[in-house]
Amino acid sequence: MTKKLMPLISILLIAAFILGACTTPTAEPTKAAEPTKATAAEATKAPVTPAGPKGEVTLWHAYQTGSSEETTLTELIANAQKAMPDLKINVLQIPFSEIFNKYQTEVAAGGGPDMFVAPNDDLGNWARGNLVMPLDSLLAGKLDKVSNVAVEGMKVDGKIYGVPESAKAVALYYNKELVPNPPKTTDELMALVKEGKTISIFVGAYHMFGWAGSFGGKLLDDTNKCVADQGGWAEAYQYLLDLKAAGGIFEPDYGKAEAGFRAGTVGMFVNGPWALADYKKDLGDKLGVVPIPAGPKGAAAPLNGIDGFYINPNSKNTLSAVELALFLTNKESSQIYTDKAGHVPVRSDVQAADPLVAAFAEASATGYPRPQSAEFGNFWGPFGDMVTKIMEGAVKPADGVTEACKAMNTASGK
Repeated sequence: MTKKLMPLISILLIAAFILGACTTPTAEPTKAAEPTKATAAEATKAPVTPAGPKGEVTLWHAYQTGSSEETTLTELIANAQKAMPDLKINVLQIPFSEIFNKYQTEVAAGGGPDMFVAPNDDLGNWARGNLVMPLDSLLAGKLDKVSNVAVEGMKVDGKIYGVPESAKAVALYYNKELVPNPPKTTDELMALVKEGKTISIFVGAYHMFGWAGSFGGKLLDDTNKCVADQGGWAEAYQYLLDLKAAGGIFEPDYGKAEAGFRAGTVGMFVNGPWALADYKKDLGDKLGVVPIPAGPKGAAAPLNGIDGFYINPNSKNTLSAVELALFLTNKESSQIYTDKAGHVPVRSDVQAADPLVAAFAEASATGYPRPQSAEFGNFWGPFGDMVTKIMEGAVKPADGVTEACKAMNTASGK
């Protein structure tokens, strides 16, 4: 029996060995699967690049053709296009005298651009007319480097309607060669003009607003009723009439008003920081800037406005428009605006190295914050007509101010 069993046992052992050899590779797939797990882990750890702004956005602006503001914006748009390759950015220049009416008309009809950049001249009425979009939720936590004054300048009734870009108030440009010692007071200015020094002033409600502050004039009371007829405004315009009689140039055409100063034949010109870079090219080291002269009742009070980017409620690409606005107002873009266009920065991390820009910041510091009330929206028509009539001699200053103030209050229901 033993001898008979031996061959059988041998056969069984050989079969078991063969079976074991055949089943051993089954462990290999487990090892082969390991690279697949590693690859999955690597894919999980790989950084995911967030999708940037996409689609198409159209931006309107009113920067003067060929100005430093326009060339600066062109540079910034090119930077934005590189940073946002999936976003098509269209830019259209609209003359300042037309942009607001055109925008309002097109938005009311359901169209218009996705966004536009402009001063907060009539932001209150834009907001109340649903012409610009409230942006509180989209800007939450994204304006921490922007001054509170600038943020408040973009608000109406507590809601923010724009991304702040810069501050703007007019000041007195002067040619150091023609006016070595710029005037600090209205009396000094009058004396200089009587001596033969020249000054050009653009006739307009905005550019001439600040002189009233020098004579103690106040536009609105606490109820937003016009009180310009109660003193200061008439005195300011009488002074300007006297300045004209002494030789001052008062010109209702903006281009003509600044032409002599840019050519170096007129010693002084009242204008804003938007023209700074261009005037630097014209006058070089001869260019100076000081605030509008203070008067018998204190510092001048030019309208202190905030420029910013606004979003059209009709926009089909709101998120991308807001992202573009934030890019055009970030630290790097704001520094370029400051250095190349002479804009007064509103960010705490952007500084103006240029003393001329600093002079505009000084002018803004004593400026009159532009109201966004419904009543202030009724200022422009009556007072725009008033300055023209007074400077043309069609009406006396006191009568002109009284007439304009009454018309403003009538329109405001006061």
